[in-house]
Amino acid sequence: MDPIIATDAAEIAAHAERELEALVAVSSPSGDVAGAEEAVALCTALLPVNASVERPPCSTPGCAPDLVARIPGHGARRLLLVGHLDTVFGHDAHEPLRRDGERLYGSGGADMKGGVVLALGLARTLASRPEAFAEVAALLVNDEEWRCADFAHLERFAGYDACLCFEAGERTADGAEGVVVNRKAAGTLRITAAGQAAHSGSAPDQGRNALLALAQAALAVSALHDPTGPERRSVVPTVIRSGEAFNVVPAAGELVFDVRADRLEAFQQVVGAVPPNADGVALAPSLLRRWPPMDTRSATEALIARAASRIGRPVTGIRRGGASDASHFAAEIPLTIDGLGPRGGGAHTQGEFVLAPSLRERAEVALAIALEALGQ
Repeated sequence: MDPIIATDAAEIAAHAERELEALVAVSSPSGDVAGAEEAVALCTALLPVNASVERPPCSTPGCAPDLVARIPGHGARRLLLVGHLDTVFGHDAHEPLRRDGERLYGSGGADMKGGVVLALGLARTLASRPEAFAEVAALLVNDEEWRCADFAHLERFAGYDACLCFEAGERTADGAEGVVVNRKAAGTLRITAAGQAAHSGSAPDQGRNALLALAQAALAVSALHDPTGPERRSVVPTVIRSGEAFNVVPAAGELVFDVRADRLEAFQQVVGAVPPNADGVALAPSLLRRWPPMDTRSATEALIARAASRIGRPVTGIRRGGASDASHFAAEIPLTIDGLGPRGGGAHTQGEFVLAPSLRERAEVALAIALEALGQ
C-alpha cells in the first residue's frame, strides 16, 4: 500500500469512532430543524480550520439550511465531497451508538453518519496538502431521506472535476472493495382517491369506497414490478391511508409507491397504469419525486483501477438500487463515485450498524480515489 495513504487512513480512523459516536448521539430526523442545526454545528467543528462555511437554503422548504464548506488550495483541480445528516428515525426511535464486538450500532450510523465522518476526515487530510487541489468542498444536506423538491445545489458546483459521495460501502461477492458507479432512477408515485362517504352499516352501498379503489390500484400498478426485466424496474407500494372512522365508508385516501428503474422514462408506464376511476372513485396519480439515474462506469473505470493499485487490493465499481445525491451530480460531473462510506448493514432499521474495522479500510479507499481524482 502507498505509505502515505496507510498513514493518513490510520489517522482518520483513529478519530472516526469517537466522531461517529458524537454525531449519532444527535437525533436528526428529516425535517427536524433543531436536530439538523446540532448536527451541522458538530460537523462544522470537525472541519479543517481554514474551511469557510456557507449555509445555503435546503432544497426542501422548512428544513434547516444545508452546510457547504470550502477549503482553498494552490493546485489545479476541484473536488466535491457529499453527504447527508438526516435520518429516517424519529426522536422516539433514536438510539445512540453502542459497540457489540466489531459492530457499532446506532441510528443513522450506516446511512450515513459514518460516511459523513469519513468525508470530514478526508477533508482535514487534504487540507494539509493545499498544493494538491484548487478547492475541496463538502456539501452536507438535511433532507436527503425525504426530499421531493428539485435538488438545489447543482449550479453551485458546476465545473468541478470530481464528486465523491459517502453513502455506505460494501464488499463484492469475491471480496473486492465496492464503490458505487451505477444507480437506478428513483421516483415516488402518489395516488389520491376521491369517493363518497356513507354510513357503513345502514347505507354502505350509497358510498364510494376510496379504500377499495386504492386496493385495486395497488394491484394494477404492482403488476409492473419487474426488477429483472429490461428496465430493471421495481414498483413497490409502501404507504396507504384511508378512512377516519370504523363505521363510515371512506371517501378519500392516498396510496404511495416507491419506483426504481434504469431510466426515468420507465416511470411513465407506471403512472399510466393507474385507472382513472374504480367503482365510482376518482383516482389521480402524481410523481412527487424524480431522481435521475447514475451511470459513471466508463468515466471512472481507469481511476478506480489506479486507486486499487495504490492500496494493494481490488476495488470494483458496482451497481446499487438505492437513491443518492450522487445521482444528481453524475450527469454534470462525469467523475462521480459513491459508496465510499464504511461498511455495515441494517440501514433504515433498528439494527443499523457500522463495522468498526471498515472505518480504516474505507478511509484507504476514499483517500486513494480522492488523490487519483486530483491527479496526485
